[in-house]
Amino acid sequence: MRKLALALVTATVALVTTGCGGSSAADGSTLSEMDYYNTDPLVSALPKLLDSCAQKAGVTVKRQVVPDLRTKVLQLVGSHDVPDLVLLDNPDLQQIAATGALADLGSLPTDGLYPNVVAAGRYQGKLYGVAPGVNALALYYNTKLVSTPPRTWDELTAAAAKLTAGAQHGIGFAVPATEEGSFQFEAFLLSGGGSLSTLNSPQAVAALRLLTDLVAGGAAPKDVLTWTQANVEEQFANGSLAMMVNGPWQLPQLAKAAMTDFAVAPMPVPAAGGKPSSALGGEVWAAGNGPKSAKATEVIKCLTAADNSLSWSKLTNYVPSNQQAAQQLAAGNPQFKSFVDEIGTAAGRTATLGVNYPKYSQALWTAVQSALTGRATPQAALDAAQKQATGQ
Repeated sequence: MRKLALALVTATVALVTTGCGGSSAADGSTLSEMDYYNTDPLVSALPKLLDSCAQKAGVTVKRQVVPDLRTKVLQLVGSHDVPDLVLLDNPDLQQIAATGALADLGSLPTDGLYPNVVAAGRYQGKLYGVAPGVNALALYYNTKLVSTPPRTWDELTAAAAKLTAGAQHGIGFAVPATEEGSFQFEAFLLSGGGSLSTLNSPQAVAALRLLTDLVAGGAAPKDVLTWTQANVEEQFANGSLAMMVNGPWQLPQLAKAAMTDFAVAPMPVPAAGGKPSSALGGEVWAAGNGPKSAKATEVIKCLTAADNSLSWSKLTNYVPSNQQAAQQLAAGNPQFKSFVDEIGTAAGRTATLGVNYPKYSQALWTAVQSALTGRATPQAALDAAQKQATGQ
C-alpha cells in the first residue's frame, strides 16, 4: 500500500510541471495528469515513463503531484475539471467512478493480468482503472535470530514470545487508527480465511484475538497502535524487532539502513494448508471522462504494458500486474517470491464492498484499536464494527 507507506509525502503540493489540474489545455495534444508520488526514484522516473508513453500516443503530459489526491479529485469532480490521467490508490477508484467522472477503459486489453487485479479496477462491471503494479504484505524476519520462519499462527505466537527480550520485541506491525491500520489487519484476517464483508465472522475474531494476545503478552509492543509501516521498518532495521509485517516497498529502505540479514516469508495462516493472503495494494491508472479520454486511454495502454509494468515495479518495488512479468521479477529477486506468491490470492478491498469499503475500513480500524487497548474483547469490538459498517 504505497500511498500510506509514503508518509514522506509533505503537506504542500509539489508541482513537477505547471498546470492546476483538470484538462490543462483546449488543445487535445496536451493531457493533464495527477498522482501523489514525490519521492525518489519516482520523482525523475515517473515523468520519463509518462513522456515515453505520451510520445507514442502523440501527446504531451503535464504532471502535477497532489498529496491528498482523492480529496483533490473529488473537488475537481464538482467543478467538472477532472484530470485527463490520474494514478489513484485502488480503494479510491470506485468512489470516484461512481460520480461518472472517469472513462470506461473497456477497450484496454487485460490478457495476462492477474484476474483479481483487473477486478480491483472495475466498478459495476465496467473497467475504470488498470494497475501497472500491485503489492501485498508478508512476514520479514531477521535471519540472525530466526532460522525457520513461522508458517502458522501458533508458530508465530511461540516464535514472537521466544524472541522477546529486553528492548527487543518478537514482532511488529502497524495498526494505527487509519486505513493503514485496516490494511495491515486485513492481511491477518484474509490469511485466516475471513472476508471483508463480514467483520465479525469467527475467522475475523480469531485474527483479532491473535494480535490482541501478541500485544497483551508483550511479544508485540503497544506502539503498534500508533506506528506507521515506515516506523515498523525503522524498528526492524535497528534491531528492536525480530520480525515485522510489511510490504515490498520497504526493501530499498532496508538497503539504505545496510540491513542484509533478513528474509521474507508468506503471511502465517491459522493451520498448515491455509492460503496466505493480504489486501491488494497499489495504484491504478484512470482516465477522465472527457474529450481527451481516447488519447488518455492510449497512454494508459502503454503504461500498463508488460514491459512497462516490469519497469514500474522495479522502480516502486511492487509486483507487476502482468503474471509473466511477476514471475520474471521473482526469479531474479528471491526477496520478491513471497509477495508474488500472495498476489494471486490477495483481495481487492472494493471487489465486494464497492463504494462502501471506506465505512467498513473505519469500523475495522476502530475495532482493532478497541481490542488492542483492552477496551473491548475481540468479539465485542468486531460485533460493534459490523453494526457500524452496515448501520444495523
